[in-house]
Amino acid sequence: MRDAKPNKEKSPSKAAAAAERKTGVRRPDAARIPGASVHTSLASEIGLRIVRGDYPPGTILPNEAKWSETFSVSRSAVREAIKMLMAKSLLASRPKIGSWVEPKERWNLLDRDVLAWYATSPDREVFLKTVQEFRHIIEPEATAFAAMRRTDEQMAEISQACREMGEAASLQERTRADTRFHLAILRASGNDLLVPLGVLIESAFDHLFAFTTRAVDDLNHAQKLHEAIERNIRLQRPDAARNAVRKLLANTDGVIRSR
Repeated sequence: MRDAKPNKEKSPSKAAAAAERKTGVRRPDAARIPGASVHTSLASEIGLRIVRGDYPPGTILPNEAKWSETFSVSRSAVREAIKMLMAKSLLASRPKIGSWVEPKERWNLLDRDVLAWYATSPDREVFLKTVQEFRHIIEPEATAFAAMRRTDEQMAEISQACREMGEAASLQERTRADTRFHLAILRASGNDLLVPLGVLIESAFDHLFAFTTRAVDDLNHAQKLHEAIERNIRLQRPDAARNAVRKLLANTDGVIRSR
């Protein structure tokens, strides 16, 4: 009877590589990509490079093997990352051609990740101005509707956020309360289509305050402008509420221009 051939043990590096190919988990010795998961982190890295212009629209991206080699990740992780970017309309893909960058007008700028990449690109000031223009279009009328339609519960939410802005002990706390204030107004407008647009408002505050350093006097003035909005919504004065928002937006425009 012939002796059975001994099982050949895989070398540690080959075994790790095989496990990575099977599971999509990054090898311990691989270059580290920060993030909750490999494919999510990889999508964030590639997405940021696309949005900041490293890969202009129409560019054919490296293939799976090249990305896998560049970031020391599995091909399955690359495939999942590419799928995520396609879902955000940054990329399109076709067999035998590969993945390419879509025109900017097709990007899903209401996606939180895309907004975050856009906001950290070299033209961040352009991003903030773009968001401010969007706010000028949306917020005055949304606030007027809120003054006409808000419920007592919604009013309580708006008033509490406004009060917490004034009581905030840090700029971070104030920013969170400021965001809640404006999102509560969108909800109180009674138009369901406006609520998803709140992601732009939220992103604007997150990055506006990181972009600017605001003096105490400026914050006090901004607080009074917010209180005027709250008061006119509470008193159900749509025209006055609309004008109060326009004054607040003009003040924010001035902060951006002065930096």
